[in-house]
Amino acid sequence: MNTTSRTVNDRGAADDGAGPLSKQAMAAVVARDIPRGSVVNLGIGQPTLVADHLPADSGVVLHTENGMLHMGPAAKEGEVDPDLTNAGKVPVTELPGAAYFHHADSFAMMRGGHLDICVMGAFQVSAGGDLANWHTGAPDAIPAVGGAMDLAIGAKKVFVMMTLFTKTGAPKLVPECTYPLTGLRCVDRVYTDRAVFDVTPRGLRVTQTFGTTLDELAGRLDLPLLAPEA
Repeated sequence: MNTTSRTVNDRGAADDGAGPLSKQAMAAVVARDIPRGSVVNLGIGQPTLVADHLPADSGVVLHTENGMLHMGPAAKEGEVDPDLTNAGKVPVTELPGAAYFHHADSFAMMRGGHLDICVMGAFQVSAGGDLANWHTGAPDAIPAVGGAMDLAIGAKKVFVMMTLFTKTGAPKLVPECTYPLTGLRCVDRVYTDRAVFDVTPRGLRVTQTFGTTLDELAGRLDLPLLAPEA
């Protein structure tokens, strides 16, 4: 089935060129799908870019595990305050109403089910929604769990933002994860540079493609895919 849909450019506008999407364009797609007024945590790495694409009137409250509410977009030159960073130590800005607190309180918010959505990167996501994003298992790899496990089980919805394939072309969306797990059946939606996938009880449903087709995706992924709903 041919289901190629339009892409978005780095500013979130329609772009009919061939994919895959850039990191900024992926972030724009994620930002578009976050409901107004949501309380959201953005994981280290690519997910932090989502902050730069949220409309000023979205009402979205960004939470950081190092103890901040109402985080704003990344700081530009001349705006950097060394005391204002996200959990990845990237300089950020604050929005009106920003609040600061101990990281233990921040983790209590995460574990207590107070976050509507978290957006995290991943090494692998399984067809059943299992998440592996803290360790590749390689002997020389440095584990980096941070607050990932707390977010995976504490947020009401878990969005993953990642490239669909590794640098060597191996799929990151797999039948079963082979890396150490962060959480079981916790992922709701996967945003990639080539398509968006919803994790459903019936399997992975492709909801949008970028410069590719459902048939092309099925040919490269070792798992069944459901077509977009009419």
